Amino acid sequence: MSTKIAKLEIENVKRVKALKIEPTAKGLTIVGGKNGQGKTSVLDSIAWALGGERKRPSDPERQGSVNKPYLKLTMSNGLEVERKGKNSDLKVVDPSGNKAGQQLLNSFVEELAIDLPRFMDATNKEKADTLLKIIGVGEKLALLEKDYNDVYNQRRTIGQISTQKEKYAAELPYYPDVPEDFLSASDLINQQQEILARNGENQQKRQRVQQYQAQHQREAELITAKKAEIERLQQELSNLEQTHLQTTNDLHTAQKTAEQLQDESTEELAQSIASIEEVNDKIRTNQSKDMAEEDARNYKKQYDQLSTKIDDIRKNKADLLDKADLPLPGLSVQEGELTYNGMKWDNMSGAEQLKVSTAIVRKLKPDCGFILIDKLEQMDLETLQEFGQWLEQEDLQAIATRVSTGEECSIIIENGEAVGQGEVITPISEATPENNAPSWKGEF
Repeated sequence: MSTKIAKLEIENVKRVKALKIEPTAKGLTIVGGKNGQGKTSVLDSIAWALGGERKRPSDPERQGSVNKPYLKLTMSNGLEVERKGKNSDLKVVDPSGNKAGQQLLNSFVEELAIDLPRFMDATNKEKADTLLKIIGVGEKLALLEKDYNDVYNQRRTIGQISTQKEKYAAELPYYPDVPEDFLSASDLINQQQEILARNGENQQKRQRVQQYQAQHQREAELITAKKAEIERLQQELSNLEQTHLQTTNDLHTAQKTAEQLQDESTEELAQSIASIEEVNDKIRTNQSKDMAEEDARNYKKQYDQLSTKIDDIRKNKADLLDKADLPLPGLSVQEGELTYNGMKWDNMSGAEQLKVSTAIVRKLKPDCGFILIDKLEQMDLETLQEFGQWLEQEDLQAIATRVSTGEECSIIIENGEAVGQGEVITPISEATPENNAPSWKGEF
């Protein structure tokens, strides 16, 4: 069973002149009053009594007092804690009369329970680490968080490269009329030489036609001359006519072949040779564009794969936290920061911050059944009552201060003393009529 404060007596500590309080065992005990009347001094006194010298106020003695500070707390387990005398020495006595010291108090008093602002002023990461320590998933979540950050950074880099590749490819022109492979000047020159060689052969054939024509002319003249000598040269004429006939046939064949000949143009190759660098530049541009687009597609594929991996890690983190025994419904850790109902610390209201802090600190050391809360005026009366009911359900005792003199206050301090000290202290959860009480839903 957790230890609580059953009774406390304070004299001459800071602004408190003399005060006795018997806090309610569970729920809220509100110390009310106007500003500067000694409300916070009550909490500081309890923290000093239980927390030791590190919680000692810088100037603990009440101004104008001739007596030294005196503190006495009686705990629910029968332990008595007392500070008195010139040096405010600590005296701890258990129910059997045995004396003890600060070490015994430290065994059940949670430091943050008597110094809640220390938790509230911690960094977002420190708050998250505290919650993870409580629910026992810190190491697993840290590994998932590391994996998440690594994959996220990798995906971001891949995404940047993919975007750059797409932009680069989009800026490059494309030439559909050029070949895929680079042109070779030597190949084009060889083709040109082959055409020139074939054209040379055609020229030789044309020259042979001219030769045949000249020969034909000479033979015709010779025939004319020889006809006068037909009788004498009949045999020679006959032979010559046969030769002439063959020559005529050859001439016709050569003429027919020559007419069918067509020279090939080297103009296109000459232009290609002249513009080979320009064409190759276009080919290089096309290849760069194709490569950039292919790279962009590959990086986009990697980006999508990493996005899927990030989603899986997020789900694992969510599953891990969903299965954990959280101090308060709605608490979680997102991106290394504490959240409540999806809100980070700086987006929570002051009342929500108090509720979250109380719930987390409560779980740090279950043997500590109480917590000190300052400035509870951040809660309206409805929220205050719900908070008190939650404290009762959690079997948690809260001693809190509030700038108020209303009925919600368990005790009101004025000039360091309680107004109506002899009156019965009523817990806040019982102060509001039932017909005005909002329904309790299991959370703040």
